[in-house]
Order: sequence, then C-alpha cells, then structure tokens
Amino acid sequence: MHSLIKRFKRSSEAYLIAVILLFVVILSFATPDFLTLNNWVDLIESYSVTAILAIGLFVVLVTGGIDISFAATASVAQYVAAYAATRLNLPPAVVLVVGLTVGTLLGFFNAILIDRLRATAIIITISSMSVYFALLMYFTGGKSIYGLPGWWSDSMVLFEVATGPDQSARFTLPILVMLVVAVFTAFIMNRTSLGRQLYAMGGNPEAARLSGLRITRYKIAAYVIASLLAGLGGILLASRIGSSQVNAGGGYLMDAVAAA
Repeated sequence: MHSLIKRFKRSSEAYLIAVILLFVVILSFATPDFLTLNNWVDLIESYSVTAILAIGLFVVLVTGGIDISFAATASVAQYVAAYAATRLNLPPAVVLVVGLTVGTLLGFFNAILIDRLRATAIIITISSMSVYFALLMYFTGGKSIYGLPGWWSDSMVLFEVATGPDQSARFTLPILVMLVVAVFTAFIMNRTSLGRQLYAMGGNPEAARLSGLRITRYKIAAYVIASLLAGLGGILLASRIGSSQVNAGGGYLMDAVAAA
C-alpha cells in the first residue's frame, strides 16, 4: 500500500488532482453557491456529453491514434436519429439503434481508411470530419429539426434530493449514462484482454504485431468504440437541447480533446 501511494504521488494524476482542489478552494471563497449540491449536479450534467465523447477519444489515444472526426460523427448520428423519429415516426428503440449504427459505421470507415491508406490518423480524421459535416449540410440544407418526441426531448429525472425550500438537485438520465459509460470503459481497458491489447498496440505497434497481435482488428475496434460513443453523445446532446442541430457536436471538439 505504501509503495502504491508513493507511485501515485509521483504520477501526473496526483498533480492534476492537486490543481483541481486548488481551484475548488478558490471558487468556494469566490462564490457561496459553488460547493452546493445543486451546482455540482448541474455541472456534471452539463459536461456529461463532453465526458462521453472524451472517453471514446481516450480509447483511440491509447492505441497511438487520434480521431478528430468524432464531433462530426455525433452531429450526423443525432440528426439521422432525429429524422427517423420525427419524419419516419420510428419507435424509440429503433431510433436509438439507427443513431448508434450510423456512428459505428462512420468510425469503421475511418479505421479502414487509416489502415488501408497507411496515412496519418489525424489527416484522415480531419478530412473525414470535413466530409461528414459537408455532406450533412448538403443533404439537410442546414435546417434544424424541432419537435422531437417527448420520450427524447423531455428531461428524464431519475431521482431528486431536496436541498432547501423549493430547491432540489435533480439526477437525470445523462448523468447515469455518463457513469455507466465511464465504468464500462474502465472495466474493458483494465480488466479484459481487449483493453490490454489496445494498450500494447499503442505502446509499441511493431512489437505488438510481431507478437501476433492483429493490429487491423484492434484498430477498427478502437475507432468503432469511439464513434459509437460519439453517436451516443450526440443523441444525449439532442435530448438536452430539445432539437437536432446540424452542427450540434462542433462546439465539443476542443473540450473533449483536452479532457481526453
């Protein structure tokens, strides 16, 4: 235990936690509302989409790759899902499957291009981001979709905690989804052979290849996971704002990259 604590003190995470705690102390003195449960729950919900996008990007970064197209993937996935819900009147389960499938296919396409063209991942994904946004703008004419069905646009409150007279902290579905994604991804990356092989591929791709690791298969898996989570993040984003915007994911690009 003592050696574990010593290693943690020397890690980047320890310094990051120290900086975060410093800001918490400063902001606590700056405003009396900062340390309230209401504020923290609101912050967590506000950053739930960013967190989901960052978790997907993290999986790609572990393999030594990069995906800049996830913001465009989120925009395309949520718009196609919104079209299926409002124009085709498909049931909720089918709408979700459609949105997540679109996101997954876009990630698969990125992985195939990177593997077959032997090109730098950042060049491929920046290019695909431009293509995805351009095609979405072309086929939609830049028009947003309003009037999402109630099951999607209405805020789903899991439970509330009273914090004062006529005040309560509401724990909503985006918070639960973010936590489930974080725990599930942590389990995959730390407790499964898939996670260990993704780390091995990122640590030394040539050594991983010579040891028999199927680089192409795991590269596809990483980009598919990232795009699947991008699609999920896009669907949650549409739920939070109550509509489907063509460039909905564009504002989350740099925040998610920095978080990852």
